[in-house]
Amino acid sequence: MVTSWLLCLGAVALDTVLGEPRRWHPLVGFGALARRVEALAYGPPELSFAARRARGVGAVLALLAPLTVFAGLLERLPYLGVVAALGLLYLALGARSLVEHAQAVAAALQVGDLPLARARVALIVSRDTDDLDEEQISRATVESVLENGSDAIFGALCWFVLAGAAGAVVHRLANTLDALWGYRTPRYQAFGWAAARLDDGLNWLPARLTALSYSAVGSHPAAAWRCWQAQGLVWKSPNAGSVMAAGAGALGLALGGPARYHGEWQARPALGAGLAPRAEDIGRAVALVRRALGLWLAVIVLGGWLLA
Repeated sequence: MVTSWLLCLGAVALDTVLGEPRRWHPLVGFGALARRVEALAYGPPELSFAARRARGVGAVLALLAPLTVFAGLLERLPYLGVVAALGLLYLALGARSLVEHAQAVAAALQVGDLPLARARVALIVSRDTDDLDEEQISRATVESVLENGSDAIFGALCWFVLAGAAGAVVHRLANTLDALWGYRTPRYQAFGWAAARLDDGLNWLPARLTALSYSAVGSHPAAAWRCWQAQGLVWKSPNAGSVMAAGAGALGLALGGPARYHGEWQARPALGAGLAPRAEDIGRAVALVRRALGLWLAVIVLGGWLLA
């Protein structure tokens, strides 16, 4: 039997070499399916909050339960199960894609092309980007790199180690639903409640392990720890807050602060300590995530050998 640490190394290697599939990515198809389910399940405008929330719970279960069970059954097949587990973890990872998107923003900023930088950062953040300046674009990108390090890399690895391919699949799909429905807007406050709460629950452990790893491999480990403990829980999402506070402290940067979402300004708390981010700090954030990934793989391999 191929042990999970070998599969983790293999999946990370595949993601590093191949990146995400350019065509026919399963997550794209899942997103299209989720939008069809939303259209069927959302219901008429006069529904009560409780009824709409119940429909959201049903939609999440209808989308996630069959696919998670299918992934678990695939993994148990003789011979093919190993290939399936490797492929599913590879598809759940998004390290190279995260790096490529961040580097694309940095490249646009380095040549002074703010419109292009705004267009590129809009692909990885949910805030409004139409009038962001260089500092705001850099801040948004660094925050996205730090947060998505947990969502798109470490969460998948954590749940694969804990629960195999089914764990990686349910984590990645729940995160995708949260990205689609997990907004506190009039449309999704009730319907997206289940997707947001499930994503919060699945990311509780990975987020804290990510914050710990950012603290361990960052340039300012003591500051990272202090920022994590003092600032992480005051963020609207304690998971994202812990990750970004630790990452900001590790990099010696000041993140957070007001940002506009869907046309409305949100008074977000300050995170980290130090200077306002600039274009060059995007590369530093990417390097931090890469060092953290190296630490994770080393721990996973060591744990696999000790438990063998």
